[in-house]
Amino acid sequence: MTVVMVEDLDPKSPDAGVPAHFGDPMREQRLLETAVGLVDRSNRDVIAVPGEERASWLHTLTTQHLTDLSKGEASELLVLSPNGHVEQHAFITEDGETAWLDTEPGAGAGLLKYLTMMRFFTKVEPRDASSELAVLSLVGPGAADLVPGLAEPRVGAVPGPKFAAGSVPPEPTSLYSVRDFEGGLARRVPLGVDLLVPRAAKTAVIEKLGVARAGLWAYEAVRVAARTPRLGWETDHRTIPPEAGLLAAGVHLDKGCYRGQETVARVHHLGKPPRRLVLLHLDGIASDHPPVQGTPVELDGRAIGFIGTAVRHHELGMIALAVLKRNVADDARLIVGESAAAVDPA
Repeated sequence: MTVVMVEDLDPKSPDAGVPAHFGDPMREQRLLETAVGLVDRSNRDVIAVPGEERASWLHTLTTQHLTDLSKGEASELLVLSPNGHVEQHAFITEDGETAWLDTEPGAGAGLLKYLTMMRFFTKVEPRDASSELAVLSLVGPGAADLVPGLAEPRVGAVPGPKFAAGSVPPEPTSLYSVRDFEGGLARRVPLGVDLLVPRAAKTAVIEKLGVARAGLWAYEAVRVAARTPRLGWETDHRTIPPEAGLLAAGVHLDKGCYRGQETVARVHHLGKPPRRLVLLHLDGIASDHPPVQGTPVELDGRAIGFIGTAVRHHELGMIALAVLKRNVADDARLIVGESAAAVDPA
C-alpha cells in the first residue's frame, strides 16, 4: 500500500506526521462519504486535566457549560481573548477521572500555558498528554456500527437575538456520547467516531479494526463539504465565534461570565457579526490547484474575505470554506486568485 505523508508534499505543513493519502485520494473520499474509513489524526495535541475541580474550573475559563459534564460525555469548547476573539478550540472528553482536551496540531502548548496560568489554588493538574493518547477517526455512515453503544451526536440550535434569560438549558450545547475502547475512549461526533487510544497501541488498534485507510486529504475534503470549521484555517487573529461557525457547538450563550463573553453577547443580540463562514465553489478553469489558506477573496477588485481550507472534492469539484464580510450577497461574482468563485447558498 502506497503511503504518502503530509510532510512529503509540504514540509512546512502544520499537519505533518500523518498520511496525506494512500495512493488514490478521490477513492478515499468516496469511501468516507459512502461507507467507512480510518483516518490517522494522531498529530492532534492532547491535554489531560485531572483533579476533582476540573469541571467547574473549565466551566469558568471557557465558553461551554461544563459543570455537569460527566463520565461518558464529550463536548466542544473555546477559549477567547478579552475582546472575544477565538484563541483556542478543543474537544473535551470526560472519563470520570480526567478531562481530555484534544486540539489542533501545534495549539496544545498555548492551551496548556493558559490553563496552567489560570490554576491558582484550584484542585487540577493540567499536563501535556500528546505522548499518551493518539486520535484516530472512523469517518462515514458505517462508523457507528464499528463501535456500538454510542448515542447520536447532539448539537443544540442557537437561540435567536434577545432570547429570554434562562431559556437556554444549563448543559453543554454540543453533547457527544463516549465509551471505553481498547484501553482508551471512543467519542461519537458528527463526522463519525473519534478514537482516543494509547499512543503505544496505535498500530495494534489500526490492525485490529481492519478498516480501510484514508488519508488526511480525504478527511479534509469531507470536512469542507460538511462546512465544519477548523481553528487556524477558518479563523484569524480577529475571528469571533459566530463568524467561523463555532457558535452552536462551542458556545453556551447564557451560562455566566467567561473571558470575552461581553463581545459574544453584544454581537449575538445585535444579530450582526461582521463576517460569516461560507462554502465557495471555484471554477477551476484558470488553475486546477486549490488556493492556499489565507488567499484573499475579491469582489470588484476589493478584498472582502479570505480562503480557509480549499480542496478538490470528488463530486463537487474545487470547493473552499471562506470567511467573507457579512453583507456580501450570495450571488456576488467573486474572484479567488485566478479562479471565479460563487457562494453556495444552501
